Amino acid sequence: MFPGARAFPEGDLTLMKEDPQENEKSATASILGPGAVPIVLWVNGEARTLLVEPRTTLAEALRGPLGLTGTKIACNQGACSACSVWLDDLVVASCSILAIEVGERRVTTIEGLAAGERLHPVQEAFIAHDAVQCGFCTPGMVMSCAALLAGNPHPGEAEIRTAISGHLCRCGTYPHVIQAMLALAEAEGD
Repeated sequence: MFPGARAFPEGDLTLMKEDPQENEKSATASILGPGAVPIVLWVNGEARTLLVEPRTTLAEALRGPLGLTGTKIACNQGACSACSVWLDDLVVASCSILAIEVGERRVTTIEGLAAGERLHPVQEAFIAHDAVQCGFCTPGMVMSCAALLAGNPHPGEAEIRTAISGHLCRCGTYPHVIQAMLALAEAEGD
């Protein structure tokens, strides 16, 4: 090492500050774990406080301590979209986001789409058009379709195909999903 250079602490890739005391403060402020840490998640319009290990994904937090089992974990790599939820108004794979990274953003799960006992129109359309077989991919697909409908009340087949393109449905319900969404788009136009 050349004179005046400072080494990074093991595993820390953040930039070092000029004041060594500031470096020490920022290093200790950013360390979480390895044990559980308290966090607050805004889920389905409600603040939920829980303890999670820093490595806990949002999907694991939703299904485990919060008991919202509608969010499915299939590939656990963000490739199948079964775990799709809304983070604010964006559809995301919740298995690819750490729960501690969510912060104050709003999380909406499949359970949060319904208004009490009244299903969301996309949920109703999936039932009416038999767009559900084993049901494992259904919550994620419903979340993507509901997001599409929120931004475009009259989507065409191309937009629907794009909205569900990241979803892996092993039962092959894609044609029924497209029919359900086209019927819903048509009904919204009435």
